[in-house]
Amino acid sequence: MNLTRLLWMSGGGLAFAVGTIGIALPLLPTVPFYLLAAFCFARSNPVWEQWLLDHPIWGPPIIKWREHRAISRRAKLAAMAGLTGSSIMSLAFLTWPWSIFPALACLASGTWIWTRAE
Repeated sequence: MNLTRLLWMSGGGLAFAVGTIGIALPLLPTVPFYLLAAFCFARSNPVWEQWLLDHPIWGPPIIKWREHRAISRRAKLAAMAGLTGSSIMSLAFLTWPWSIFPALACLASGTWIWTRAE
C-alpha cells in the first residue's frame, strides 16, 4: 500500500470516528464527517466507501449531497437548533467581545446551511 492511499484511508477512518462520536454528542455533527470519510474512502478503499453509501441511515444524506449538493429540511432544522443553542450559550457564558465570535460563526454557518438545496 502506498503512502498516499494510507493517508487517505487514515483520514477517512479519523473522519468516520469523529462522526460516530457525533452521534452521541448533540453539538458535534455526524453527516459532515461521514461525507469527509466517504470522500477519503473513495480515494483509498472503495469497499468502505460503498459500505458507507449503502448504509440505510447515513447513505442517503451522503448520496443526496454528492448528487445535488442538498441538505434535507430536517437536517437543516437540527443544525439551526444546535447553532442557536451554541450561540445562546456563548452569549451567556463568555465575556464581551469574546461572546460575539461564536455567535457570528454560527450565523455564517447557519446562513450557508440554510441556503443549500433541499
